[in-house]
Amino acid sequence: MGERLAGGRAGAPTSEMTIGEVAARSGVAVSALHFYESKGLIRSGRTAGNQRRYARDVLRRIAVIKVAQRTGIPLASIRDALSALPDGRTPTAADWSRLSRRWHAELDARIARLTRLRDHLDGCIGCGCLSLKQCPLRNPDDRMAGFGPGANTLDRD
Repeated sequence: MGERLAGGRAGAPTSEMTIGEVAARSGVAVSALHFYESKGLIRSGRTAGNQRRYARDVLRRIAVIKVAQRTGIPLASIRDALSALPDGRTPTAADWSRLSRRWHAELDARIARLTRLRDHLDGCIGCGCLSLKQCPLRNPDDRMAGFGPGANTLDRD
């Protein structure tokens, strides 16, 4: 998985964190950290006793992962963006800025879709038909059935 780390003296300050420390500091379960690592989102080194150790900058990566997931960015896109960050040093503000620019267009498109959905729901929630199949405004005579399952008119870009 990761590189082997030299064992340090007991009580000596270290820049590495255990998985328990990372979980406590990030608010992410140990199982989620294992999952993130298996998907290539974060990396750990190993001690001589084969215990995971994480660099402190993993906390920022985890924060970005959590925020990106909450906005609906797929894990594969998050992994690809994080893979562009430098290895061997803590990412700079410029590195993080480049990463965020990769998501601008995707987030703008998502915002536009959500805005359309919100605006359409304003008119539909109180109409009373409760069925897109029967809705005389959105889908007269069930014409959308020919376009396949799902919210075809709302998902269309």
